[in-house]
Amino acid sequence: QVQLVESGGGLVQAGGSLRLSCVASGRTFRSYDMAWFRQAPGKEREFVAAIRKNGGVTYYADSVKGRFTMSRDNAKATVSLQMDSLRPEDTAVYYCAASGSTILSTIRRSESYANWGQGTQVTVSS
Repeated sequence: QVQLVESGGGLVQAGGSLRLSCVASGRTFRSYDMAWFRQAPGKEREFVAAIRKNGGVTYYADSVKGRFTMSRDNAKATVSLQMDSLRPEDTAVYYCAASGSTILSTIRRSESYANWGQGTQVTVSS
């Protein structure tokens, strides 16, 4: 098990930027694939980005590709999501998630992740 705590959400105008962070507890952070998901009011939780254990490979939803960048620092047990060129449709609660084992076909599925943070609100005004 790993405990996850997100931070960095807030209110920003369209076109602006935010940087989300997720700090993990425990000494086994480097053994987890990590991901960001988001959930807007009245909508299902959706995949945003994921990064492999060693940070060598990242995956993005088509809706954020080219605007968002996910990274990790295993020494600090932290993952980050740099969000640029934000749009009103990016408004959601953003969740950090960890999985001990994912495969390419399931890395974008929320059910692949057993560990979740409490979420942080991102609001983009038009």
